[in-house]
Amino acid sequence: MWSCTGGGDRKGSAPAGQSGDTCWATHYGPEPAGALTASGELYDGDADTAATSLSRRPQLPFGARVRVTNVANGRSLVVRINDRGTYAWTAQEPKCLDLTDSAFRRLGGRLDPDDGHIVVTEKLLD
Repeated sequence: MWSCTGGGDRKGSAPAGQSGDTCWATHYGPEPAGALTASGELYDGDADTAATSLSRRPQLPFGARVRVTNVANGRSLVVRINDRGTYAWTAQEPKCLDLTDSAFRRLGGRLDPDDGHIVVTEKLLD
C-alpha cells in the first residue's frame, strides 16, 4: 500500500505495505472534448485511469497500475496513472487520486459536488 494518511511526515512516505491507510479519491467532472492528460493521452472519461497529486511524494509514475478499493463498500478496480492533478494532499483533505467519472461511479461514488469524494485504500501493482 502507498501511505495515504499521516500529517506532517506525509511528504517522505513511500510504499509502506501497511493495510488500513486511507485517502480520498475524487473525480474529474466534465472535461472538454480533446482534453489531454499530463502524459499526452487524450482524456477518456470511460477509461480506468486516474491522476495523482503533484504534491504526492514519491510520485506515482505514468503507467503505474493501482488497485483502488472503496472502504465503505469493498468495491475495487485497477486504474492506470496517466495524469497529474493540481490538487494538494492536506491533513484536512487527504486527496490521493482523481478518477475518471466512470471509474468513480463503478467504485460507488456519486457525481455530486457536495459528495465529491470516497475514502479508499490503494495498492501499487507495478
